[in-house]
Amino acid sequence: MTLIVFENCTVFDGINEEPIEDASVVIENGRIKEVASGSVTHRDIHRINCGGRLLMPGLIDAHVHAYTPTADFFGNDHLPAALIANHAAAILEGMLKRGFTSVRDAGGADRGLKLAIDQGLINGPRLFYSGKALSQTGGHGDMRPGDTIQPCGCGSYSGSISRVVDGADEMRKAVREELRLGAHQIKLFVSGGVSSPTDPLWMNQFTEEEIRTAVYEASTRRAYVMAHCHTEEAIRRCVDYGVRSIEHGSNIGDETAKYIAEQDVFVVPTLSIVDVVRQHGDEMALPTSSMEKIHGLYDSMLSAIEACTRAGVKLGLGSDLLGHHYHPLQGGELAKRGEVNTPIEVLRSATSVNAELLQMSGELGCIAPGAYADVLLLDFDPFKNLSGFENAEKNIPLVMKGGELIRNTL
Repeated sequence: MTLIVFENCTVFDGINEEPIEDASVVIENGRIKEVASGSVTHRDIHRINCGGRLLMPGLIDAHVHAYTPTADFFGNDHLPAALIANHAAAILEGMLKRGFTSVRDAGGADRGLKLAIDQGLINGPRLFYSGKALSQTGGHGDMRPGDTIQPCGCGSYSGSISRVVDGADEMRKAVREELRLGAHQIKLFVSGGVSSPTDPLWMNQFTEEEIRTAVYEASTRRAYVMAHCHTEEAIRRCVDYGVRSIEHGSNIGDETAKYIAEQDVFVVPTLSIVDVVRQHGDEMALPTSSMEKIHGLYDSMLSAIEACTRAGVKLGLGSDLLGHHYHPLQGGELAKRGEVNTPIEVLRSATSVNAELLQMSGELGCIAPGAYADVLLLDFDPFKNLSGFENAEKNIPLVMKGGELIRNTL
């Protein structure tokens, strides 16, 4: 087996702020075999001269939706299954080309998509999927318009990214079913949201019993629950009931941040989608109610990130983008986070912190022996300018996933 060696590179290992200068990174069988200072000597070696560029772990996006070719969730629900799967393939392939070698889908992606990636039918990132996200009737994941009436009153909603469950027994069965189908984590909607048509943002969703049931059932598979939460009240409920990952976390003050940190819970802010909606909501054909909900949310999320940083909360990174026009903005999430975090904090969020969140510490999000060979070479210094991630085709000349070159324009 021919070894691949990246030489004459500066290495950011995903953790330490001080890079390793004039380093060599040896790749064997899809994993990192060695990280050395200077050059290395091996037989059957393929050398890639990095010209002093920075080599870093592949990026991880901890909040994506592959089944969102548009922001019209109810419209997406009515697309033919084969069509929406092909949309998802294009979306995932775009993510990998942008340097996101692993993603966590927060509702919708399923076993079929993962198998298509694993079998080489889709050239996409490593996929950690939730299956259908779970919502109560009338909750954030119930995308039926408020004027939709089901004549018999006995039906429930199951769409492209979410399904409705009510009561602890339905929750238990739904979680077990998603885990049976291979879900890596379970997604719940525990507060109101921007895009949903019938629930106010401040609304608490699911009972304590329902949430605890989901947490327990996930734990039996050594999985965990991630929860959509905007308000402090919903966030505190989730922390109390055992949820591991808070999504969005738009309203977090200092005391709540300290409480989150004490319980070792992750928060995954999603600035990109909030920014897109506030700027392009009309183009996305979002209803007036959504535009009203988004007002002030971006600044609130920035304040929440600052509070979490002060408290030492484990901050992941996610984009949550919707629609073919906006998924390409994914790399801008790092620059947006740079408005309130230092570059090293942002880079850790997108690599080693997200890897820990995915339960893949030491295998993803780091440049270290034994880790998967998911690496990027950069034509810019991310410690000085995070905006370089916004144009991956220009600024990231090399992307490798599992030892295979996805792009190499050196």
